[in-house]
Amino acid sequence: MRELSNQNLETFKTKMMKYKKTKGPLIPILHEAQEIFGYIPLEAQQMIEEEYGIPNAFINGVISFYEMFYHEPTGEYHIGVCSGTSCHINRSKRILEELKKELGIEVHETTNDGLFTIVNVKCIGRCSEGPNLTVNNKVYSQVTVEDVSHIISEFKKS
Repeated sequence: MRELSNQNLETFKTKMMKYKKTKGPLIPILHEAQEIFGYIPLEAQQMIEEEYGIPNAFINGVISFYEMFYHEPTGEYHIGVCSGTSCHINRSKRILEELKKELGIEVHETTNDGLFTIVNVKCIGRCSEGPNLTVNNKVYSQVTVEDVSHIISEFKKS
């Protein structure tokens, strides 16, 4: 997990300022915050409110609306099982259940070691290859229940 440090806050402030002349700057600014912190901390929300005059309630509402934004720190690796129609028909729910069992967490939770967070994945566009599992931007297709522990072990730190 990335940390909430003065240096990261300063980096965020600098990146946030490049959107001063942008119409509708909130979404790009939130992406910047998430890239720096791994989530959007209250301190970053307050900085946006102060600099852009956007009420914190509105900022928080936008963060809550979009599944791509997180209020809490997340793991280094975001793992998702596609829940699109084709993957669902190919029993992706069994893959998700095995993933939750293997990691000992539920969707939107992070493992105690800070490595893994299970996230929602609606559809990744590989319907003919399902069920699909993603780890950050890496896609695994035709995943079986037996594959889950092997995939997780690829990312565990030794």
